[in-house]
Amino acid sequence: MVRDISAVDTMTENVESFRQLSPSEFFYRNKEIAGFSSPSRALYQTVREFVENSLDATEVHGILPNVVISISREDSSNPNYFTVSVEDNGIGIPSNIIPDAFGRILYSSKYKFRQTRGMYGLGAKMAILYGQITTGKPFEIYSSTSRSNKIFYYKLSVDIRKNEPIVFEEGAWEKKTSWHGTIAKVTIEGDWNKRTRDYISVYVKRTAIIAPYADITLIMPKFNGEQEGNGEEESEIVCYKRVTDKLPVPPKETKPHPLGIDLEMLKMSISESKNKTIKDFLMKNFQRIGEKKAEEILKIAGIDFDRNPKNLNDKEIEALYKSIKSVDFISPSPDPLSPIGEELIKIGLKQVLNPEFVDAITRKPKSYGGHPFIVEAGIAYGGKLSENLDEIARDSIKGQSGPFIALLRYANKIPLLYDEKADLIWSVVNPDDFNWKNTYKLDPSDIVVVLVHIASTKVPYKGVGKESIAQVEEIRKEVEAAVQELARRLRKYIVKKRKREEAEEKFRIFLKYIPEVAQNLAVFYDGVSPEERKKIAQELESTLKAIAEKKVKIIEEVKEE
Repeated sequence: MVRDISAVDTMTENVESFRQLSPSEFFYRNKEIAGFSSPSRALYQTVREFVENSLDATEVHGILPNVVISISREDSSNPNYFTVSVEDNGIGIPSNIIPDAFGRILYSSKYKFRQTRGMYGLGAKMAILYGQITTGKPFEIYSSTSRSNKIFYYKLSVDIRKNEPIVFEEGAWEKKTSWHGTIAKVTIEGDWNKRTRDYISVYVKRTAIIAPYADITLIMPKFNGEQEGNGEEESEIVCYKRVTDKLPVPPKETKPHPLGIDLEMLKMSISESKNKTIKDFLMKNFQRIGEKKAEEILKIAGIDFDRNPKNLNDKEIEALYKSIKSVDFISPSPDPLSPIGEELIKIGLKQVLNPEFVDAITRKPKSYGGHPFIVEAGIAYGGKLSENLDEIARDSIKGQSGPFIALLRYANKIPLLYDEKADLIWSVVNPDDFNWKNTYKLDPSDIVVVLVHIASTKVPYKGVGKESIAQVEEIRKEVEAAVQELARRLRKYIVKKRKREEAEEKFRIFLKYIPEVAQNLAVFYDGVSPEERKKIAQELESTLKAIAEKKVKIIEEVKEE
């Protein structure tokens, strides 16, 4: 007997219920994946996200950044509530965009084909959402553009179910100065301990190293070993002053490279296209596709040059995609990238760490999977470096046997502080795999700072928290080449330095014996009185000292070079 499934009593069945989550609700439920995994980490992540926004709003637009970060307890009844305020002098945000820019998840200016610190349009909004669910307090923002004669104010939160802003207050005031920029203020639940303090201060310090063109001020509660919050609380102020007016070359927005797209992206591009022919679509929507290349792609796909792209069926689009992947292209344009530059890396390392030797290198642009990237590296050695190391670097070298490598990792100018040992960069420079001692002549007691920066339109992070770089072979090769070149330069410096020190030691020994040598040489003068021989010995001693001092001076001049 065949059972009639349609006749089954549905009342006896277990039926799962389904509903859609908004982006806000998804990240509300999974805030850990964006770095908000604990009250301590949330404070660090909040500072980081708003500082990144401030720097993108200034330097990309040719403005020398002035950034003020303030962390304070403003609610004495809730000592674990911290208000984070970040002020910048950036381009500001048009008033009509502010509510959506901060109250709608996945609404952002970051979705462009160019290098930016942020990737997902999540960071600041996750901080706002985290503050909302831990303290119930809304987000506040003041902003003004350079062309506006008003300053606009909003107090808002996120409607988690609808993924849209809820505006509680808004206002506008006439400007009395030429100020432009943004002041963002959010209150979150946090945990102010030594680790929190260290990570925030190190983040700002490492930002100052690669942004010596910025004025950055950090104001935070002074940590004395106890969680405070009752009564008047002392503040700790850290300032990093601008030491150069030179800015990195800003990134330019470009079209995607054909090798960097997938089938779904191609379908979306076609659906949004206003081009009348598929040939025109390829030439106008992708870089590195000229007329001949477009015709080559279409011939392989078997598609007529004059077909309307919106009339292509799924099978034809798939053939077009396979054709694109089968042809050769020039590497992606580096125009959307904004490397720091060798000069700024050296200025930053010198200013903050005060080493005796510093050097930097910016490699030529390369690509992986159709995404352009540039690897930069810096190296610092000697001087006052060891006393200027930050807390995270000190902790990192504790487990090393020497020589000691303090690694400063950056991606799109963002300092990466967590998950160091899981990072591609560490796998290259760590003392166990990179022969710093034998090949590059470092002593076991030496400390070297290695800075590595990866700039790309798509940094291959291991997670949404953006703290470590995944293993991509093309990037690994560039990191190896950059660090090896700087290590060779350091070795050359160390070898010269040791030779100078050996020569100096020989001269110091020689100087000790000059009086005795002069007296012995004076003995060879015949027919002179004892007084004359004494005078001759003194003259010989002066001559020998002058020769020795001249040699030492030459050594010192070489040393300075």
